[in-house]
Amino acid sequence: QVQLVESGGGLVQAGDSLRLSCAASGRTFSAYAMGWFRQVPGKEREFVAHIRWSGSTEYAESVKGRFTISRHKTKNMVYLQMNSLKPEDTAVYLCAAAPSRDYVYWGQGTQVTVSS
Repeated sequence: QVQLVESGGGLVQAGDSLRLSCAASGRTFSAYAMGWFRQVPGKEREFVAHIRWSGSTEYAESVKGRFTISRHKTKNMVYLQMNSLKPEDTAVYLCAAAPSRDYVYWGQGTQVTVSS
C-alpha cells in the first residue's frame, strides 16, 4: 500500500523558514516524479514544485528563489525548504508522487501558517 506522510508544518512569522518532509512507502519511488502542492480552503490546489527522477526541478513562479525541493532516493524522502515565508504561503502542503505523467498518489497534508 502506497503511503505518503508529510511533516514539518507549523505556525511561523513572515520572513521565517520551514522545512517540510515527505516520507514515501509502499514501493520504490526513485523513478517517480515527486511534487509539492498546496491548497487553501475555497481555492484550487496549486502546484508548488516538483523534482523528476533525473533530479531536474521546476517551481511555481510565486515560490521561485525562496523554496527548494530535494529528494533522498534511497530513503524515499522528499523535502521542501521554504525560506522568506510570506502570509500568502499559508496553506495545507501536500506531497504527491507520479509514476508517469500524472500525480496519482497523495499525502494528507501538513498545515503551514505564516503570520504577518
